[in-house]
Amino acid sequence: MVLRQQLKQRNTGQLLNIAILGFLVLLYAPVLLHWLDGWLNKSISLEHEYFSHGIIGLPFAAYLIWLNRKKWHRLEDKTHPLGAVLLSIGGVFYLSGVPEWVNISLPTILIGLCFWFKGIAGFRLQAFALLLIFLATPTALPYLLVPYTLPLQSFIAGTAGFILNQLGMEVVVDGINIYVNGRIVEVAPYCAGLKMLFTTFYVSLMLLYWTGALSSRRTTTWFLSFALLLSVIANIIRNTLLSFFHGTGREAAFKWLHDSWGGDLYSACLLLLLVPLLNWMNNYFSPSLELQESGEIAE
Repeated sequence: MVLRQQLKQRNTGQLLNIAILGFLVLLYAPVLLHWLDGWLNKSISLEHEYFSHGIIGLPFAAYLIWLNRKKWHRLEDKTHPLGAVLLSIGGVFYLSGVPEWVNISLPTILIGLCFWFKGIAGFRLQAFALLLIFLATPTALPYLLVPYTLPLQSFIAGTAGFILNQLGMEVVVDGINIYVNGRIVEVAPYCAGLKMLFTTFYVSLMLLYWTGALSSRRTTTWFLSFALLLSVIANIIRNTLLSFFHGTGREAAFKWLHDSWGGDLYSACLLLLLVPLLNWMNNYFSPSLELQESGEIAE
């Protein structure tokens, strides 16, 4: 009798999960397809292109949620009041029809479901997957950051001009403008490397989680710092190449790196460099070395 009740409860729970999943698919499939089409074909707004890391991040988040399914079922059913609040807010955002709010409603509703069904424990279990979904959700954040990128633009322009001067080229830097052989290249706000910074940070988090290094505060701090520094250096090199191509009349190469798939290839090569960097840091900050250092201090 008890076994029959348990099976009935399990079947009811599975049907409920399937129903919720189906409802979410009906609601957000058009939204996700719009994001995907925009990221792949660059048919979405410039600000939303900054979240193209969602192409790899969202499937990875779904995979993590799937891996945690057994742990999720073992958690005690416990409703937290915050769940109802977040679900209500998410529903209002979705029904508003405002694109930005509709986008934000997705992580809001997912977080609300975790609190509603499993409480704080459920949210903690799915926290990293929810973080990946939130960071891949297109918002107006890049637009809000643009007014504050002027110092970075000037630094990139000055450094690129210095490098080209060392190569014997006639270069004049005026603020964010680089004049090469009388031809101007502007380090515009959206050329300041924000997209590369966003993507580098996002992929770095994924690598830290996948390798288990996220549990080490020291490794995480140093790796993220080096990764962001590497992103800035890579963007300086990219702008230097763009200035060189444009200043020397190599327009085909300029368009390939600036507007075509050359920029994507360049970013992919940068992201590949994160793998050996993390491997080196994992070896450098290995537990054995930390214990050895602590032992030497104790002596």
